[in-house]
Amino acid sequence: MSTQSRGRRIAAWILTGLLTLMFVGSAAGKLVSAAPVVEMFEKWRLGNQLTLIGVGELVSALLFLIPVTNSLGLLLLSAYLGGAIVTHMQHGEPYVVPAVLLVLVWVAGYLRHPEVLQSFRAGKT
Repeated sequence: MSTQSRGRRIAAWILTGLLTLMFVGSAAGKLVSAAPVVEMFEKWRLGNQLTLIGVGELVSALLFLIPVTNSLGLLLLSAYLGGAIVTHMQHGEPYVVPAVLLVLVWVAGYLRHPEVLQSFRAGKT
C-alpha cells in the first residue's frame, strides 16, 4: 500500500495528465508541421530538426506519463525544456513559459515519487 495520501496521488495524476496533454499537443504541432511552428523553427534555424524535436518531445511526454518510466521521462523533459529555455534566451525572447513548465514537471515528478529528490535531503547517504 502506498504511503502517499489519496489527495496527493490525485493531484499528481491530474498535473501529470495535463502536462502530458500539453506536450503531446505541442509535439503534434511539430509533427504535422503546423505553419506557426514551422515559421518559429525557421526563425531559430531549426527547421530541419522539426520532426526530430517533435518525436523527442512526444516520447519524453509518454515516458513521463507511464509510472514505470516516469523518472526517465522527468529527466528527458527537463533536458527538452532546458533546451527550450536556452533557445528562447539566445533569440531574446521571453523564456518564462518553458521555465514554469520545467518547475511543474518537477512538482509532478515529486508528487508521484517523492524519492526523486531524496539526494537533496540533509543527512541521507
